Amino acid sequence: MRELADYLRVAQRALIFTGAGISTGSGIPDFRGPEGVWRRRRPVYYHDFMSSEAARIEHWDYKLEGWDGFRNARPNDVHHAAVRLEKAGKLGMVVTQNIDGLHTVAGTSAERLVELHGTNSLVECQSCKWRGDPAPHFEFFRRNRTAPLCQCGGFLKPATISFGQSLQPDDLARAERAAMGADLVVALGSTLSVYPAASFPLLAARRGLPYVIINRGSTEHDGEAAVSLRMEGEVGEIFPAAVASALE
Repeated sequence: MRELADYLRVAQRALIFTGAGISTGSGIPDFRGPEGVWRRRRPVYYHDFMSSEAARIEHWDYKLEGWDGFRNARPNDVHHAAVRLEKAGKLGMVVTQNIDGLHTVAGTSAERLVELHGTNSLVECQSCKWRGDPAPHFEFFRRNRTAPLCQCGGFLKPATISFGQSLQPDDLARAERAAMGADLVVALGSTLSVYPAASFPLLAARRGLPYVIINRGSTEHDGEAAVSLRMEGEVGEIFPAAVASALE
């Protein structure tokens, strides 16, 4: 942990890359893990959502299954540690694969956050791009079992990236700029197996800066020569303590 704290102590533009392993401490199951919804349901592809009312209902039903858990979840020590780095002037960007919105709830500013796969904290119209509070739309679906519509008549969808849906070009560009400007990259709670998201830590690390991976279980970057420090274990026990030590 001392080596990680030393890296954080000298960093001024750290890129913190986060995956599902940091949110399990907030009570959100890893969607790929044994309790994850992917074990029970097939994904609805974006083109099916846009072309089929049955697919839209299936997607909203899948999202409704996890809605209460997401809505009631609270940030944990890992999320708060990232905020501490930002307040200390050491954070370049948090780039997250997570859709739970907990970095925002914890206090990470919008200017320092890229949610590559979107967020469950908003719904978005697929036509006019209006965004708003999901709660009334989930309640509408719960009561009526009909996929909600926007006032413009377009289809509303939780503002997450569905299978077959392209990531937002602006998000990709912001993540790339953060990787190219970072002086440290730390990957937390990710298997680093989903691309293009997992390309950003490597893009940063291959510039020759320190690359730290903390995860419980193997990752696809474990054999990369660019990795400076690989820490096996619970992110919630390792990272917040290292941040606290670095900021003493």
